[in-house]
Amino acid sequence: MKTGRIIKSLSGVYRVDVSGEMYDTKPRGLFRKNKISPIVGDVVDFDVENITEGYIQHIHERKNELKRPPVSNVDHLILVVSAVEPDFSTQLLDRFLVIAHSYHMRPRILVTKRDITSAKIEDNILELLKVYEDMGYKTQFISIDEDINQVFTQWGDGLAVLSGQSGVGKSTLLNKYFPNLNIETQYISKALNRGKHTTRHVELFERNNGYIADTPGFSALDFNHIQKEEVKHYFMEINTYGEQCKFRDCNHINEPKCNVKHELENGNIAQFRYEHYLQIFNEISNRKERY
Repeated sequence: MKTGRIIKSLSGVYRVDVSGEMYDTKPRGLFRKNKISPIVGDVVDFDVENITEGYIQHIHERKNELKRPPVSNVDHLILVVSAVEPDFSTQLLDRFLVIAHSYHMRPRILVTKRDITSAKIEDNILELLKVYEDMGYKTQFISIDEDINQVFTQWGDGLAVLSGQSGVGKSTLLNKYFPNLNIETQYISKALNRGKHTTRHVELFERNNGYIADTPGFSALDFNHIQKEEVKHYFMEINTYGEQCKFRDCNHINEPKCNVKHELENGNIAQFRYEHYLQIFNEISNRKERY
């Protein structure tokens, strides 16, 4: 029996890394029977059938798990957004942040394409990033000519997952770090202001202090796994100030003695953040009414 980490999954075959040795494995039938599927990032025990193949017998308990894309045991979730092409959007960023927090992860924010950004847009983005930094988020705003080793090393040890909209430069970053990979990149559609999907499966690549995952770009961000009452907990500053509200179940909309509304009026909560909170809360409320 050997123990290793799944680094790639394709057509029901799971490639497992055991200290640099690769094995192509398949799960035993009991996983199907129990409706459990191994996913990339899982630590598994497997029987070796021959030199390079085996059968997975046991999946170790996951410390966390992303559903879309499916990857487990994530140490650092890096939300990649671009300054331009597609344009920087706090609305989109906040949607990603809500989903990251719903999976109990504290993400980092990485903004790309600084080298093709005008001075005016750059100043605006730096101002907005300061809002996120004041909440406790770690941010990076990088150009394509940055020392990519330093960018990746800043994240710390373990499994780092790049996630974000298509076309923001995830594959470009990986190609720079791993010149032999030649991950497919595509142009940005001017009509849609977003890239075409290029990455079609999750795969882990070894970096100097762990792994990094390239994940499929999102074309939509849904909140089907989130209840409307949970959203306030996924906006860090609203969650903090909400602890001082008169009523524990305050949703910070029309309730009396709401500390969040008080802090909003005093300028301690950014107006755009509160508006995004309302948008997501209402979106989930309307979804629940339809079903």
